[in-house]
Amino acid sequence: MEPARYQEVLERCSLVKDIESFPFGDLTEIGERGVNLSGGQKQRVQLARALYQDADVYLLDDPFSAVEAHTATSLFNLVWLVADYVIGALSGKTVLLVTHQIDFLPAFNFILVRYV
Repeated sequence: MEPARYQEVLERCSLVKDIESFPFGDLTEIGERGVNLSGGQKQRVQLARALYQDADVYLLDDPFSAVEAHTATSLFNLVWLVADYVIGALSGKTVLLVTHQIDFLPAFNFILVRYV
């Protein structure tokens, strides 16, 4: 485990306050399928788990759908638009983001739109 990277990912995914509120911090068992977490917390934990990995490809299926709009924008800005973090975590990576939130699209190099 890389403590500095772990802490930075928690900060970027807005999980620090949540974890501080847990009875045993990040050692708290959250239950099967995250039953003790809200929908937004579950998505932020999933995003943090993905970002902590050193993968070449990230497939993110609507990672902000269960969080409020202002929280989604804040998370997006912290994860994608903060230059020093992007260089460290996502530089040279392939990110496929599936979303209904069109506000995020200008940050990406290629956009595929499905018309029905």
